Amino acid sequence: MFSLNSDRLKKILGSGREELRSFHAVREQEQARDSVERGTRLVPLSKIVGTVGRYNDFDGRFRPRRGGDSPRLLGIIQAMQEGKSLPPVSLYQIKDDFFVLDGHHRVLAAKELGIEEINACILELLPSADTLENKLYREKVDFRDRAGLSATIELTELGQFVHLEQQIRIHQAFLSRVREREVSYHRAARDWYQTIYRPLVTLIKNSGLANNFSGRTDDDLYLYISVHQWEAGRARNYGIGIDKLIPRDMEAFREKMAEYKEQQYPEMKRRITVFVLINVEGKHEQKIMDRLFALDEVKELHSVHGSIDLIVKVVLQRDLLSSDAEIISQFTHGMIRTIRGVQSTQTLIPGLSRIKE
Repeated sequence: MFSLNSDRLKKILGSGREELRSFHAVREQEQARDSVERGTRLVPLSKIVGTVGRYNDFDGRFRPRRGGDSPRLLGIIQAMQEGKSLPPVSLYQIKDDFFVLDGHHRVLAAKELGIEEINACILELLPSADTLENKLYREKVDFRDRAGLSATIELTELGQFVHLEQQIRIHQAFLSRVREREVSYHRAARDWYQTIYRPLVTLIKNSGLANNFSGRTDDDLYLYISVHQWEAGRARNYGIGIDKLIPRDMEAFREKMAEYKEQQYPEMKRRITVFVLINVEGKHEQKIMDRLFALDEVKELHSVHGSIDLIVKVVLQRDLLSSDAEIISQFTHGMIRTIRGVQSTQTLIPGLSRIKE
């Protein structure tokens, strides 16, 4: 069994350069006045960033700067190792950060043992400083609390949670109708979260769509897609291919996704096959062919006689919010026309195709 010798204990209790954040300073900065009891739950240790009134007594890992009560710390580490039940620590929460009111030794012991979460009793202080960040935070917390959800949804524009509330109301009416009894808003919200929100967000995460939209979250894209698919009268700038994956009716999408396990969710991508006709300078033709054939997107490459020098078959992937023309243009201009010796290109997009194996 693990035990602490004096050298290891000195290392744990040794002074560090990291600094804890002052709860009182953050509270004043955020003007966090209103409080809400959040009950007891697991909190990631990485989110515990400060202490209430004692931030000068500990370094950034909650190690006492003056040695501290070593026997007490040793006993807590031993108890944690043996799996004994310890009382939850007491934390104040301001936005996504937590501050220790009681339980500094338990936090230190958990950190030293490599534990990632700790059981905590939480009192949240809601920020009221007039900033965009705080307004967004209040909106997301208000929505989460009204819906009775445990997780928060991260939107980056104000006033958008009304769309999600409308989706829950519509889903609530649907569930009440099919079950022939009244379904509460909280119950409908939990079902919406599990059967509609999470499947669509998982599709978005798997596709990496957010990488193409700087400053936007997966939840922002959920809002954009769901509003344009499921709210009447919304015009769309992307192709109708998305309808096959995400039906225009929210409950039809729910039913469709129920057929899959999460690991089997389809991708929000489609393949585009194009043929690129290329004219090149003769002295560079062989090098150009070598460069083109090394590209993963190039599936066939032919040198031909006539008015065209090369014919290239290219297969591209695009997400369902992009246009074919945009993806094709990026590839031809960025990957083909930049090759030395390429004089001109012409792109052909197949319509109806028949292929013999």
